[in-house]
Amino acid sequence: MRYLIGSIICSTLLFAQSETLVIDAQDFQADDKKGVSIFTGNVKIKMGQDKLNANRVDVFFTTNKENKKVPLRYEAMGNADFEIVTEDKHYIGNGDKIIYSPQKEEYTIIGNGFLQEKNDDRKVYGDTIFVNQITGEAKVKGNENKPVRFIINVDRGEDKGKNQ
Repeated sequence: MRYLIGSIICSTLLFAQSETLVIDAQDFQADDKKGVSIFTGNVKIKMGQDKLNANRVDVFFTTNKENKKVPLRYEAMGNADFEIVTEDKHYIGNGDKIIYSPQKEEYTIIGNGFLQEKNDDRKVYGDTIFVNQITGEAKVKGNENKPVRFIINVDRGEDKGKNQ
């Protein structure tokens, strides 16, 4: 229970830095020694405009210099999907497993990954999708049976067909 209260109070949780975190789930367990809180059963996490939904979400904690619990990693499994809204980007995505590292602002989608950047309507599909919001680095891996697919709408302008 201590982890649940600590996770709600912690200002760096999930996707933003100074908003209220709300976690709804059918079941909650905590293991203080392992530093993990486990939410299962129709888990819905919301913070500001950001959302994360899954059948199960494990929240891993570490202790900072002030001896406070700080979330290190979120792992969402089973029907995992999310929506992230930043100042200039709006993402939606889903996959078999989603890992979020709040301190690094890194997202990894594993298995049947899909990520769409709504502003530019760019879509990427892959077996593993990695995005770092701080550096802008992105990596996508496919496999032999299911290669990476990138879809982007290309504007060719008004004078299509002229001067040819």
